[in-house]
Amino acid sequence: MSSLYTISSSFSTSEHIVVYPGDCLDLLKSIPDRSMQLVVTSPPYNLGKEYEKKLKLETYLEQQAVVIEQCVRVLSTRGSICWQVGNYVDRGAIVPLDAVLYPVFTKLGLRMRNRIIWHFEHGLHCSNRFSGRYETIMWFTKSDDHIFNLDPVRVPQKYPGKKYFKGPHAGEYSSNPLGKNPGDIWIIPNVKSNHVEKTEHPCQFPVELIERLVLSMTNEGDWVLDPFLGTGTSIIAAVRHQRRAAGAETVSKYVDLARSRIEQELAGTLRTRPMNRPVYDPKAAGNSLTISPWIPKVNMEQPILLEKKKEYAAE
Repeated sequence: MSSLYTISSSFSTSEHIVVYPGDCLDLLKSIPDRSMQLVVTSPPYNLGKEYEKKLKLETYLEQQAVVIEQCVRVLSTRGSICWQVGNYVDRGAIVPLDAVLYPVFTKLGLRMRNRIIWHFEHGLHCSNRFSGRYETIMWFTKSDDHIFNLDPVRVPQKYPGKKYFKGPHAGEYSSNPLGKNPGDIWIIPNVKSNHVEKTEHPCQFPVELIERLVLSMTNEGDWVLDPFLGTGTSIIAAVRHQRRAAGAETVSKYVDLARSRIEQELAGTLRTRPMNRPVYDPKAAGNSLTISPWIPKVNMEQPILLEKKKEYAAE
């Protein structure tokens, strides 16, 4: 999209970018039926963050159901909904939100296509259970006739030079030259303190995560909607690939931050982690692991221990 596009604060089908400073239900009321190709969001997890008030799980699910129902109304018949969630935590016990939200979507007639696992290496360290290192993207569609573009999101083949060794295609490459299907487990770094995209928002997701969804589930010119916009990541991913996008955010400082980041994207100055960059590997980067000091120490002491044994045997 051109940097000539402006960022509107109210929705109209004639706009290209909309950042609505208010409740998503108010934004949804202004959006026509079946006009959005992709609804993608990471709603509050009800963890009591600074931007959310912790609710009872039942109340939280009721509120989510109201928003989801409106998102289904505005979704195209060939459209997709991607709802990215983690866990609800109640006195140390977790409730997987994808499990409890699944019936909300299916009761509205949606069909789950994938339960995508987003795996990352960093996060809070737990002492009473294993540390959480994944979140889930629930992908639903309205019909079997949905848009799915695999080629733009293919990843490098594990064995790119592999060939058929017999049959009519013997000697030919057996893998797709454009790359392989990325599968339903995505290893993408999360946005922590040393991430190039880090802002003051505590639960920001990476642009490359949404880029993969935008490229595979929409075409150029389609509308992308994020009812819980945060710092504008979904709009940035959509704008980058010539889609239209709208989102709502209730916290004024995040509205300002989202607008600023989108403006940087339009100007070509926003710094993000490239979608095709491999996850950092210390070994591949030439940083060999150091051996713990106790290992050579034990090896050095072994001759001494052998000599002691000889002394004891002599006695």
